[in-house]
Amino acid sequence: MIATRPASATGYARIETLAASRSLAIRGAFHPGQDDAAPKGCQTLLLLGPDEPRFWSVFSASPEKSDGAPHPLDRWSKRQAGALAQEIGAQAIYPSDGPPWPPFIAWALASGRNHVSPTGLLVQDQAGLLVSFRAALAMHDRLDLPSSPPSPCTSCAAPCTTACPVGALAPEQDYDIAKCAAHVRSAQGQACRTGCLVRRACPASSRLGRDPAQSAFHMAAFLKGQTCA
Repeated sequence: MIATRPASATGYARIETLAASRSLAIRGAFHPGQDDAAPKGCQTLLLLGPDEPRFWSVFSASPEKSDGAPHPLDRWSKRQAGALAQEIGAQAIYPSDGPPWPPFIAWALASGRNHVSPTGLLVQDQAGLLVSFRAALAMHDRLDLPSSPPSPCTSCAAPCTTACPVGALAPEQDYDIAKCAAHVRSAQGQACRTGCLVRRACPASSRLGRDPAQSAFHMAAFLKGQTCA
């Protein structure tokens, strides 16, 4: 249920600042319509991702990262985004909520700040191909939102299209997850184990300053999820 907004949490810029204090960043926002599968009464939906590169050092020092329990990043995200949602009177929604799963990709595209790249991956104006979402915040208030910049692909030579050493991610084809996972596990896939070469080839991604240990963490999680594939 979406709560009433506290008077202290007024405006997009204020929420952006509060998110940053929790190592989160707004990676998209829009005013949902009836067909957007947002919670009832939602007038503004904010998409939160890691505030990089600072996020990784904060998460690495968290109790969730060191307690040995499953899904440390999901639990950290729920603690941080949940506290932010309570502070601004919003309803927090997480990618792990489901089934049915929240339509984060559709929401990202609706925000105008995330686009389909030539490889089919989402690309964001600030995070590039390294964009990820930790939560969404549904608000009763209809916030004034900043204008969306163009896709970073508009003026890019698209080095991402030829970066995959086995062609698992390439234009005009579906992502070949099995081929990707097999290569990453192989001796030849050592470079990929510290982060997807396609994502790292994106000029917008390179400006993000992501810690290589963070990329390795995500790649290890990807391989674990493909164990039975």
